[in-house]
Amino acid sequence: MKNWLMGAAAALVIAAAPTASLAETIRVTLQLPETHSLGKNWKAFAKIVEEKSGGDLEIQLFPSAQLFKDKEVPGAVGSGAIEAGSAFIGRFAGSVPAVDVVAIPFIFDGEAHIRAAVAPGSELRKTIDGAILKETNNKVLWWQAFGRNIYLNNESAIAVPADIKNKKVRTYGKVHGWTVEALGGAPTLMSGSKQFLAYQQGAVDVGMTGASAVKSRKLYEVMDHMTLTFDAAIEFVAIINNDFYNGLSDEHKAIIDDAAKEVEQLLRDEIYAEEAQTVAEMKDKMTVVELSDAQRAAWVEATAGVVQRFIDETGDVGAAAVAAVKAAK
Repeated sequence: MKNWLMGAAAALVIAAAPTASLAETIRVTLQLPETHSLGKNWKAFAKIVEEKSGGDLEIQLFPSAQLFKDKEVPGAVGSGAIEAGSAFIGRFAGSVPAVDVVAIPFIFDGEAHIRAAVAPGSELRKTIDGAILKETNNKVLWWQAFGRNIYLNNESAIAVPADIKNKKVRTYGKVHGWTVEALGGAPTLMSGSKQFLAYQQGAVDVGMTGASAVKSRKLYEVMDHMTLTFDAAIEFVAIINNDFYNGLSDEHKAIIDDAAKEVEQLLRDEIYAEEAQTVAEMKDKMTVVELSDAQRAAWVEATAGVVQRFIDETGDVGAAAVAAVKAAK
């Protein structure tokens, strides 16, 4: 009996003692399910990091806004309430207004221009990522592509700027609102999750969203036209608390940085392929409108003033961001 008690006590001591083999856990807050492209992107990152670290780094995902809502993520990660997460880049606009440069209408000429402008190490990334780090203590690990902006409506096609005039338009950021105003419409800021009911109930006349959302949120059930303006890029950012990151070993930092570059490219390739596939599928469910060169030129002309408004509102950092985008052509 005495030997059993001594053995049990020893076991308890051993169990309670800290051990160097315990993994460093990185908790990640996500707004979307793990099955969504952004969730899969984090799972791919986790697989690489955990394998290359030999299990010393462990990624723990909390999907579907279990812990924090999208607008809370920058503050939660920056304060260290959680180690990492993903957030729509526009959520940083309060601290870093220049992040909305990607929402300026037609600032990008096309997919290749977006890729060049937002590539790791680009001037735009240095400007934006550096400002986010300085102002919020969030270190950007990688940008998560979400596709490009399109418009939705019912009954008649949106093809020229005049088709937006006097229409109430769902938007998801300040600069998108400026775009709608430039087109003569009335912007209504609305979260993505509220779109379906808003369109179904006629709360707005026109929708603004990403092409992939038309399929994932089944917006084709409540809107019958989709116009491929592709006028702005929709980007999320994968972020980590900078203090936590700096506390990691150089080896673990390198593993994380390399994995981030790998999964960023994977997602960008996948999202544009998915966007093209979604557009093709939606042609069987709704009228898909592709702008002619003349129509696109009319949209560009109508919204040209948004660039200067952006620079006026965001100052030197915003001007630098605009210059960086234009230089990437």
